[in-house]
Amino acid sequence: MSDRLPPLTAMRAFDAAARHLSFAKAAEELNVTPAALSFQIKSLEEHLGALLFRRLNRAVELTEAGRVLAPGAEEGFATLRAAWRSARRLTDTASLTITAGPAFTAKWLAPRIFAFAQAHPDIELRFSATLRLLDFDRDNVDAAIRFGLAGGDEGLFSEPLIREWMTPMMHPDLAQRYRTPEALLTAPLLHQDDIRFLNPPLDWSAWFRAAGLPAPGGGGARFSQADHAIDAAAAGAGVVLGRISLAQKDLAEGRLVAPFALALTTEAHYRFVCSKGMEERPQIKALRQWISEQVKDLEPYREGRQFLAAGEAAR
Repeated sequence: MSDRLPPLTAMRAFDAAARHLSFAKAAEELNVTPAALSFQIKSLEEHLGALLFRRLNRAVELTEAGRVLAPGAEEGFATLRAAWRSARRLTDTASLTITAGPAFTAKWLAPRIFAFAQAHPDIELRFSATLRLLDFDRDNVDAAIRFGLAGGDEGLFSEPLIREWMTPMMHPDLAQRYRTPEALLTAPLLHQDDIRFLNPPLDWSAWFRAAGLPAPGGGGARFSQADHAIDAAAAGAGVVLGRISLAQKDLAEGRLVAPFALALTTEAHYRFVCSKGMEERPQIKALRQWISEQVKDLEPYREGRQFLAAGEAAR
């Protein structure tokens, strides 16, 4: 029996028909006529020497041979598509697709990226703001800015960008009312649920414990995204335990102040991630270098701070 592979066109027709269990839907997907698709599948069956489908009145079903072939065909075309996308990206120097969390995109990346775009007008920028961990090959993404604890980047290029820290932040008017850490026990506190995965926790209870104060009550508005909590604080709705990476612009422009020295640090950090070997592509290298320069703007906000690791505050 020959191991000679059948024509790729016939295998592609089979893959589509096996997924849809319909010649008509498969033909629509491939933009061919049902007759042309049926011809391709018939030629494949002749090549194999066995039927792959049972033709019913208004549908088709896979034979035993078809059921054996279908998973490998689907996986093979998925692998081929991923390899093709990777090869095309190697030759593409005109576009750059970046993914980051919604809060980081809104509060850090979007307000600054115009400067990168002006410096690199030949690069077309595309953004995907999502908390979902996108796959570089499957989702056609060039670079990711991810936040979290170490690990999970095996087999990828990964370099740290920002070491996160948090401290109470509020509108300047509120800062006149709540001048001491003790006074914050009576302040409207804003909570962020997007970092509840961190262990040890980075929350108000940890900060008050680090300040030598009792834990606050459980009241106060909760936000699923940190940027929404920061916006609420900037509008005077309450006090947020603000992340410096997300609040820097509001601090710089006076919408927020951070009047207390005590700040909590965490092992969680932002890092720049891409497929290994892609970090030296011209547009990715340019983005990496630009981000490295931009994060230096955060350094002045460390002056005069008293840093305590969240783990130490938990003891």
